[in-house]
Amino acid sequence: MKFGIWGNTDKEKFWSLLDPILSWSEKNSLDPYITTRIYDKLPPNFSFSPKVIKSADEFNKLDFLIALGGDGTILSAARAVGARKTPIAGIHLGELGFLAEITVDEMFKRLNQIIEKSFSVNSKMVLKATLSKRNSEKIFFALNDFVVDRGQSQRIIDLELYAGKSFISSYKSDGLIISTPTGSTAYSLSAGGPILAPEVSAITVTPLSPHTLSLRPIVLSDNQILKIISPSEGNIAFAVDGQVSDYFSNDTEVKIEKASYDIRMISFSDSDYFKTLNLKMGWGRRGKD
Repeated sequence: MKFGIWGNTDKEKFWSLLDPILSWSEKNSLDPYITTRIYDKLPPNFSFSPKVIKSADEFNKLDFLIALGGDGTILSAARAVGARKTPIAGIHLGELGFLAEITVDEMFKRLNQIIEKSFSVNSKMVLKATLSKRNSEKIFFALNDFVVDRGQSQRIIDLELYAGKSFISSYKSDGLIISTPTGSTAYSLSAGGPILAPEVSAITVTPLSPHTLSLRPIVLSDNQILKIISPSEGNIAFAVDGQVSDYFSNDTEVKIEKASYDIRMISFSDSDYFKTLNLKMGWGRRGKD
C-alpha cells in the first residue's frame, strides 16, 4: 500500500510523530510519500528516505492520506486532494480538531485498522463558488464554508441572495456564511446557525449580525444554485474555509452550488458523531453535569 503524509510543519508535535509513522510504515512494508513542504523542512541526516509528492495528480496513486494537525490542516489537505477521491485520515494535533477522528493516543491502532481495511469512508459534501466579473471567472471549492463579509471595513454591507430565479432576501448585515453539513459545526454554528447531521445533504445560509430581527439562518436543498450580488459600492471580502481570501465588487456575481465531487474521510465503526459533539463542543450538557 502507498500512503501520503500531510501535516502542519509548524507544530513540534508533527515532527515528533514523523519518525514513528515512518518506522511503522517500514515495519508493515508500506510505501510512504511526503509533501514537498515536509521534505524541504526535514532535519539534516534524517534517517528515512520517503518519496515526495511532487504534483497534485500524484494523490491518485495513494491508497490513503494521513493529515496531521488541526481542522485547518485537514481543510488544506482536502483542497489539495480535490476530486481525486483519495481517502483522508485526520489525526488531531490541534486544540479542537472536530474534523479529525483519530487522536495521537490511538493513532497506531487506527492506522493498523486502515491497512487491515477495517474502516469505512464517509463522503463529505463540497461547495463550488464561481465569481464572475465581465468576461473573467474565478472558481473556488470549500469543504466547510464560504464567507462573504465586510472585510476590513466597519460599515454594514448590502447583499441580495437568490436561489435559482427566486429572490430569497436582501441583507443589511456584516455578511453571510454559506456552509456544508461539515461546516455547520464551524463558523456558522458560532453565528447561530443550525447543526446538520453529516448524512443530510443541504446548504445552510447564516447571516452575520443582520440589522433586523426577521432574518434568520435558512437551510436549502443541495440542488439549489445560489446567487449573491451586492448593490453597494466598494470591495467585499470572500473567504474559503477561512483560509483562502479574495475580494469582489458590485459588478461581480457570486454563484454557489454543490460541487461535482465529494471529499472522502476515513471513519471507523465505533465512531459516533453525536458523542463527538458532546465531548468537543459540550452538546447536550447542562451546567457542570
